[in-house]
Amino acid sequence: QVQLVESGGGLVQPGGSLRLSCAASGNISNFNAMGWYRQAPGKLRALVAGITVGGAPKYIESVKGRFTISRDNAKNTVYLQMNNVKPEDTAIYYCNLVGPERLSWGQGTQVTVSS
Repeated sequence: QVQLVESGGGLVQPGGSLRLSCAASGNISNFNAMGWYRQAPGKLRALVAGITVGGAPKYIESVKGRFTISRDNAKNTVYLQMNNVKPEDTAIYYCNLVGPERLSWGQGTQVTVSS
């Protein structure tokens, strides 16, 4: 099965930026939609942004205009550019498929927004 490895998280001040990467061990062109999820302490993991194989993005309302999801099918990598981050963006971020199927979850990457 395709393995997913997330990276790029860290500690960032409010208003700052981060770029997350999700490297897949296999061909992501086989998957129609991939996305970034996040899980904050005490909360369930939830989808933040998704992107189709053709590059059409969708976002939850709270990140629209701040986050940009993209995918490079040649590099088997999905990205999440996070701008103007807020404390409520603090969470562990994961990537996976969007839809009824899931790959095994990776370890995620921690994003902490704090001054």
